[in-house]
Amino acid sequence: MTQHNSILIVEDEERLAGLLADYLRAAGYDVHSMADGRPVVEWVRAKNPALILLDLMLPGRDGLEICREIRSFSQVPVIMTTARVEEIDRLLGLEIGADDYVCKPYSPREVVARVKAVLRRSTADTAPKAGLLTLDASSLRVRAAEREIELTAVEFALLQTLCAAPGRIFSRDRLMDRIYDDHRIVSDRTIDSHVKKLRRKLTDLVPEGELIHSVYGVGYRFEHRDGETSD
Repeated sequence: MTQHNSILIVEDEERLAGLLADYLRAAGYDVHSMADGRPVVEWVRAKNPALILLDLMLPGRDGLEICREIRSFSQVPVIMTTARVEEIDRLLGLEIGADDYVCKPYSPREVVARVKAVLRRSTADTAPKAGLLTLDASSLRVRAAEREIELTAVEFALLQTLCAAPGRIFSRDRLMDRIYDDHRIVSDRTIDSHVKKLRRKLTDLVPEGELIHSVYGVGYRFEHRDGETSD
């Protein structure tokens, strides 16, 4: 059972971890801190926190490896924190299932704001909105209210992947891996083309709001926003 007010900070800089913990407690969260990467996964299995603030560079085990293993059994929101600002690190952090990232140096107030936003998105806001669609894998049909559309197998797999984690950003590479079981080589434009066609069909199903949003330079996410359009 998720501890809805519990935040796990995994950070080996003791002063920074303490500062973040103070700010998060002041915002009303219960906080637990860890400075070594090795015990994190088992602690998460046992305690099931509401969110994890996970540093990239840790003694014992790095944050990317930890996040990858956590994603094998849990969808707990993860915010990566890192001083390594190269684009490849940012993309990799999101590709393995992180919900957001914050680059050091950062303001503790900004981190608290990010925590609140991710928790809102992953619980109260996004769950019912993702539920507005009913997906039928046997017929490749999608329903909303009294409307229904039929998708291709690739479009259905794409939508199913995005809907499974509302608000999470999926890179194009990750989407390719999910929708092509044979791991064929396809270009980014192929994914973009599938998304464009899927969006067009979803507009007929849910005309009042965009469902699939572009994240510039990264990929796509599923989120219902009334009256908003995407590129």
